[in-house]
Amino acid sequence: MILPDWPAPARVHGLMTVRTGGVSQAPWASFNLGDHVGDEPAHIAANRAQLRRQLPAEPAWLRQVHSARVIEAGRDPTPEADASFSRETGQVCVVLTADCLPVLFCDRAGSVVAAAHAGWRGLADGVLEATVAAMQVPPGEVMAWMGAAIGPQAFEVGDEVRAAFVAQHPEAAAAFVPHAPGKWLADIYALARIRLGHTGVEAVYGGGRCTFNEADAFYSYRRDGVTGRMASLIWLG
Repeated sequence: MILPDWPAPARVHGLMTVRTGGVSQAPWASFNLGDHVGDEPAHIAANRAQLRRQLPAEPAWLRQVHSARVIEAGRDPTPEADASFSRETGQVCVVLTADCLPVLFCDRAGSVVAAAHAGWRGLADGVLEATVAAMQVPPGEVMAWMGAAIGPQAFEVGDEVRAAFVAQHPEAAAAFVPHAPGKWLADIYALARIRLGHTGVEAVYGGGRCTFNEADAFYSYRRDGVTGRMASLIWLG
């Protein structure tokens, strides 16, 4: 697993899983935590049980739909959302990814935590901004950690994706490098930093890993198509 490298309060606990150490077989080998990707239910259950031993409670799993919806973890009977937050000790927020950007949040006082799943659609629609708003603390008190996502050398997008970001923040143009006619290489980490900066969140950590190119460590939907999912989790202790 990967532990966030950020100056979070002592009661804030977070981690991101990698693809190794579980029981799933190829093409989901081996620590797949996604229950919507075609893997054997028994293997998913065994992997989730292994993860659960590292946690204070069962994570509040979401049905992720590339939206900007944020819910309170463990309190919503229909958890179709792409981010969650909690102020309760022991309540685990979680998102699943395999190229999309997972972002963990906390405040400097250690009173609230959150986890967000940001593919390009959710990022452009404002899922990170919505997550910060749901935390209900001054944005200057919020810190964010970006887990592993598809890197800027591998994330090819079309003109429409670039246009969606640049229309909102002109400086986002710097996060796109021409790659082929009508195609660009996008830096999802840079795009996230820009959007968080506009909300007033300046304490942003992490980034720099590439799920696409680091095949031994990470699942990548872009690389493999049928594949597993990593989890990024955060809770108050």
